[in-house]
Amino acid sequence: MKVLMINGSSHAQGTTYAALSVIAEELKAQGVESEIISVGTAAVHTCMGCGNCQKNGKCVFDDDPVNAIGEKVKEADGYIFGAPVHYASPAGAMIALMDRLFYSYGRFMKFKPGASVVVARRAGTTASYDVLNKYMQISSMIQVPSTYWNMVFGSNGEQAMLDEEGVTVMKAIGSNMAWILKLLEKAKGTELERPVIVKKARTNFIR
Repeated sequence: MKVLMINGSSHAQGTTYAALSVIAEELKAQGVESEIISVGTAAVHTCMGCGNCQKNGKCVFDDDPVNAIGEKVKEADGYIFGAPVHYASPAGAMIALMDRLFYSYGRFMKFKPGASVVVARRAGTTASYDVLNKYMQISSMIQVPSTYWNMVFGSNGEQAMLDEEGVTVMKAIGSNMAWILKLLEKAKGTELERPVIVKKARTNFIR
């Protein structure tokens, strides 16, 4: 079992990385492998709505991290999406990546567990948390619970580790993720492996 964690910060080992590392440690303690991938400082294209990913199974842009991360998405059993707060919203590069990643590779995350994590010096965390959660909700993912909203406060990694409640929330994410993955592993090959599929109806508000 493996959990893929995406660090949506331009700082490879900043506050977001520190929060994700706490989750990784807890996963390791419970026998679950993980990998943290940084979006990095390179530009990330925004989605053009061109539909190429629906035809060819990958995003038309191949010069940024989306398709490389998408290949790892295919093999992972669970996912953590972490981002810093910029202007009371997740960092722009993370939004651009999430838009394209879920359009192109969202089918591989369906019915798998995921969680979002946000970090900030002070404000904007709950709004950012809500934004990231919507990607999972619309994609039929299992959202991993914790003991509070998944946020850590601090201006850098060292400060983040002083947020005692935030750290325990991260540990709970790791513990609950491991538990859900083990339950899903036991369900493989049984009638509980997947829910009864409800066909989606698409409507338009303009008549």
